[in-house]
Amino acid sequence: MKRRTLIEQATASTDWDVIVIGGGASGLGTAVDAATRGYKTLLLEQADFAKATSSRSTKLVHGGVRYLQQGNISLVREALHERGLLYVNAPHLVTNLAFIVPRYKWWEGPFYGIGLKLYDLLAGKLNLSPSKSLNAKKTMELIPNLEEEGLDGGTRYSDGQFDDARMCATLVRTALDHDATMLNHAQVTGLLRNEEGHITGVSFTDTETGDTHEASGSVVINAAGVFSNKILKMEDENAETVVEPSRGVHLVLDQTFLDGDTAIMVPHTDDGRVLFVIPWHERCLVGTTDEKAPEPILEPRATEEEVEFILRNAARYLSRDPGREDVLSVFAGLRPLVKHEHQATKKISREHEVLISRGGLVTIIGGKWTTYRRMAEDVVDNAIDVGGLERKSCVTESLHLRGWLDREDPAMPTDNWLRVYGSDAAEVMSTCDEVERGHDMLHERLPYPRGVVIHAVRHELARTVEDVLARRTRALLLDAAASSESAEEVAQLMATELGRDATWQADQVKQYKSLANGYLLSS
Repeated sequence: MKRRTLIEQATASTDWDVIVIGGGASGLGTAVDAATRGYKTLLLEQADFAKATSSRSTKLVHGGVRYLQQGNISLVREALHERGLLYVNAPHLVTNLAFIVPRYKWWEGPFYGIGLKLYDLLAGKLNLSPSKSLNAKKTMELIPNLEEEGLDGGTRYSDGQFDDARMCATLVRTALDHDATMLNHAQVTGLLRNEEGHITGVSFTDTETGDTHEASGSVVINAAGVFSNKILKMEDENAETVVEPSRGVHLVLDQTFLDGDTAIMVPHTDDGRVLFVIPWHERCLVGTTDEKAPEPILEPRATEEEVEFILRNAARYLSRDPGREDVLSVFAGLRPLVKHEHQATKKISREHEVLISRGGLVTIIGGKWTTYRRMAEDVVDNAIDVGGLERKSCVTESLHLRGWLDREDPAMPTDNWLRVYGSDAAEVMSTCDEVERGHDMLHERLPYPRGVVIHAVRHELARTVEDVLARRTRALLLDAAASSESAEEVAQLMATELGRDATWQADQVKQYKSLANGYLLSS
């Protein structure tokens, strides 16, 4: 869809039912929920969909083993239920990933064995596969490069894995399919109010042109994640701070650091945090940290201490110790935790809350990727009452997301980079056919053909080189240096498709190379 058309749709209407601020997991889920109930829905995102938190997760759809350890049974049960629904409703995006919890002390066997059997029990009929205790020999067979010295065995369990930014692209297209208007690079700058002080809409700036616009609606939903405090203060500059960001860092290594397709869950790092070592898109993903973050920003950076923490702890569980020179990309994200005084961020629960201000601004805070659908259902249920909308039931529990294909369908792509499109893979390949040298690789160290760039522009609302290389593809995370080397070719392809000039191309390349440099470790 042309951007001009989306801008016209956003501003021509004066009677939106629901206006959503924020294009991350909670905002996109909210837009899908509202649109599929039949409400006229507009979503505005200040940068690109999934630009911040929602493209920087650990890539897991999970119940949360650490929350089970904390005794938060209700959160784990809810998350496991939502994990099961996602596995059913997005089979092209969510896969079953086996984890091994290695044990080096005999008493850890019954401790983790009983805990993970409870995990199975809480998942009920939607469980992916049952957990199992393993001896040392079987554990080494599954993870050949695990540290063998002192190994007593392991416990195997299953959780879901996905591609977070591609899930966002899928939610955008799902919402568009149900007549929502989805607009990225559109920054909300203020809230509109009537004489009684009730919020009636938003003002926003098209960051491509600098033009300002207004949109009116029955109810405005603040789903801005770590930027939620900023939206709240647009209504009341003295509004209480409700979100406290926590920074999580991940390192991406070559897949040779993790032979096989089984992940490792490290239950005890040197400060008690959980660490994951995960196969992902033919790479090895290691993380995460959990540190208090200062004011929220779109591009948080890992500290030297966090990088060393991950390398040090990963080395204890891999027979080949990773070094700084082995890191293909390092990325940091901010979690929008509900603020609670005097708690370490690693102990703060990921439960969500819905807040309603005096002026009727509905805010969704907290939560995590796995429970995005339930969060959206809760916030729309509340928004119906605030906006005086006709009550309609939520339908997303059984909604197949865009691209849905049966797991056993022979049309399901087998290549990781293409599987995430599901039934739209044919559309991607058709676009490649139409582009000159469309099936040629963008870079020898990346899996993406040139035609994917044009598909991202034509069908997925990509507007910048970063949109394509960071989120429509995952090039920035798979190999930051290779993605930087691809920037000029991507800019050229996009300029032709978008009708941009040489100055735009040069600016895009400069901006992207600067961004990608922040994902590389200095020697």
